[in-house]
Amino acid sequence: MNNSKIQQLNTHVIGLAGLGYWGKNLLRNFYELDVLHTACDANPFTLVEQQKKFSGVNYSNSFDDLLSHSEIKAIAISTPAVTHYDLVKKALKAGKDVFVEKPLALTVREGAELVRLAEKANRILMVGHILQYHPAVIKLKELISDGQLGKIQYIYSSRLNIGKLRTEENILWSFAPHDISVILMLLEDAPVKVAAFGGDYLNKGIHDTTLTTLEFKNGVKGHIFVNWLHPYKEQKLIVVGSETMAVFDDMSKEKLFLYPHKIEWKNGKVPVAQKADCQVIPINSGEPLRTELNHFLECVFQRKKPLTDGNEGLRVLKILELAEESISESTPNPQSSISSTPEFFNPSPPRFHNSSSQSKKPYFTHESTYIDEGVEIGEGTRIWYFSHILGGCKIGKNCIIGQNVMIGPDVEVGDRCKIQNNVSVYTGVRLEDEVFCGPSCVFTNVYNPRAFIERKHEFRQTLVKSGATIGANATIICGITIGKHAIVGAGAVVKSDVPAHAIVVGVPAKQIGWTCKCGTTLKFNDDHATCKYCGYEYLLKEGKLITNSNKYQIPITK
Repeated sequence: MNNSKIQQLNTHVIGLAGLGYWGKNLLRNFYELDVLHTACDANPFTLVEQQKKFSGVNYSNSFDDLLSHSEIKAIAISTPAVTHYDLVKKALKAGKDVFVEKPLALTVREGAELVRLAEKANRILMVGHILQYHPAVIKLKELISDGQLGKIQYIYSSRLNIGKLRTEENILWSFAPHDISVILMLLEDAPVKVAAFGGDYLNKGIHDTTLTTLEFKNGVKGHIFVNWLHPYKEQKLIVVGSETMAVFDDMSKEKLFLYPHKIEWKNGKVPVAQKADCQVIPINSGEPLRTELNHFLECVFQRKKPLTDGNEGLRVLKILELAEESISESTPNPQSSISSTPEFFNPSPPRFHNSSSQSKKPYFTHESTYIDEGVEIGEGTRIWYFSHILGGCKIGKNCIIGQNVMIGPDVEVGDRCKIQNNVSVYTGVRLEDEVFCGPSCVFTNVYNPRAFIERKHEFRQTLVKSGATIGANATIICGITIGKHAIVGAGAVVKSDVPAHAIVVGVPAKQIGWTCKCGTTLKFNDDHATCKYCGYEYLLKEGKLITNSNKYQIPITK
C-alpha cells in the first residue's frame, strides 16, 4: 500500500509505545504516513523532545492510554525486549493489532502463547524483522529463486559494531534475530541442528559476542557472527552457491554484489580458484523501515497475513532459545581438565567454592557459587553465578540453576528442573522432576512472619509436582500443592492448591483453563480435548482432567 492510498483513508489508527533508540524511527515514519494517533513513552524528557519535532500527535506516558482509545486499531511496540511479552499480550487482549520489534518474546513458551492469542482473537501480529523488507535482500531472494546462484552451499552473516551496549539482553537476542530471519527466508527451511558459543566480557552472563551454526537437512550450513565489541561497524550476508557467490553489504552504497568465481579441477584432482570481476546488482530504492511499516498498515487495513507474522517470529525464537541453551552447555567448567593438564596450566581454584574435589564431580558449578557441606548434586546439573546451595539439600540430575539462586537448607529438587535467576527456594519447599521456576518467582515458608518472632517451627510444606511451571515474579504462599504440569502465570499470587494441568493467573490466582503436558492450552469439545501440538488426548470429568497416554504421539524434546 503506497503513501497516497494510506493518506486517502484519512484515519489515525496507530498507537506507538517506545520512542527511544529505535522507536524514534517508527515515530518519524508513522508521522510522515499520517496514521499516528498517540505516541507513548515512560520518559517525560523523551516525550517533550519528540513533541517538539512531531506536533499534532497525542503524547502519553501510559501504555494503558493506547489500549483505552477506541480509535486506535493497532499498536506498534518498540520497547526493551523484556517488556515485549507483557505489552503484546495486553494489546491483543484489548482487541488491537500489534507490530512488535524483534524479538517477539524472550522464550518460546511466551511467543507461542502470543501467537495462539492473536489467532484466537483474529488479530494481526507482526514482528519487526526488517531485513526481509530490505530491497537488497528481496533482490537476493529473487536471484536464489531464479537459480542464478546455483545450489546454495553455505551462508555466512556478520553483524558487528561498537556502540549501544545492552544490559537487559545479550548480543544473541539483540543482533542475531535479523540474520536468523533472513537465512530461514532465503532457504525456506528450518535447521536440523543449532550450536553456538560466545563470550561475556563486560557483564558476566550477558554475552557480548556469539557465533551460531545452523545445519540444514540438505547439507547447507550457516554461520552467524554477532559482536558489539568490534572496532568498526559491519553488516554483511554472504551466500555461496555452486554457480556464483552473492554479498549483501548494508554498509556499502551499492548494497548487493555478485562474485562469479569458478572452481576448476586441475588434472581432475587439484581444485583451482578462477576469480572473476565483481558485479554490482541494481536494486530498488526505498527505506526498509518505511516498506515494513507500509506492509503492516496494509495488513491492518486489508486483514492480510504479514510476511513476518507471529509464527515467523516464533520460528526465530526457537532457534535463539536453542542457541542460548547450546552456549550454556558449551561454557567450560574451569576445573574440568585439571587431571589431564600439566600442572602449570591448571586453572586457579574457585574463589568461593569450598570443595577441593570439584574436578572429580560430574556436575558443573561456577567459581562464584558456594556449596555447603552435606549437599548432594546429581550428574549433569549446572549451577551458575553467585548461587548458594545450603546444607542438607538434594539436587537432582541435569538441573539448570541460574544466577543469584539460593536453595535450602534441607530442600529437595528433582531431576531436570530449571530454576531461573533470582529465585530462593526455602526450607519446606519440595520440587519434583522437571519443574520450571521463572525469574524472580517467590516461595514463602511462614504464613505470618514477623522480624521479631522466631517461627522456624511453623514452616509450612509446599509441594510443586512434576512438570509444573511457575511464571516470572509469581508468589507461592506456603502450605499448598501445585499439581503436575500446572501453569502459574507470571505475577500471580497463589494461595490455594492448584489442580494438575490447571492454568492459574491473577491476584489471588484463579483458574482460567487447562494445559497439556507440553504446555499448549487445551480446547474442549463436549469434555474432550486433543492437544494440537503433541496429540495427547484428555477427558474432563467432575472437574478433573483424565489423560490418555496411548494417544501421546510426539515426545517432548528441546
